[in-house]
Amino acid sequence: MRVVLEGSRLPGSTCGSYRQVHVGLQVGGQPQDLVPGDAVEAHWTTEVRVVQAPDGPDFRGAAVHGRPADRFLYLTWGELIDGRFTMFRRAKLMLAALRPLVQHEAVIGRFALTDACGLPLCGQVRPPAVQWTPGDP
Repeated sequence: MRVVLEGSRLPGSTCGSYRQVHVGLQVGGQPQDLVPGDAVEAHWTTEVRVVQAPDGPDFRGAAVHGRPADRFLYLTWGELIDGRFTMFRRAKLMLAALRPLVQHEAVIGRFALTDACGLPLCGQVRPPAVQWTPGDP
């Protein structure tokens, strides 16, 4: 299934002592498709394979992390200075909420990229903080 991530309300290019803040989807150990922290919105797309496991659907793919019962996609925050990305925070978009949507070819996750304090989103992100809906194939 294609997973489209649509982030809004980015925190800005400065966070505390961090400058040139960017966020990307972590694929393996590296952030991909970096978006500046002062962008209006952010979009990422990744392929997620759905496999049947004894306790229900499980998720696999280059951007999927975590143990079988606790899979997630990482959004990685960091400074991008002189072409070098240095991570300072991550958010886990938890995939368990996708289980009822596995029959769809695509799903869209919509969420704010700031927390209640206006800082970069971090920690485990589950509904209602992320809204998962079927997407167009």
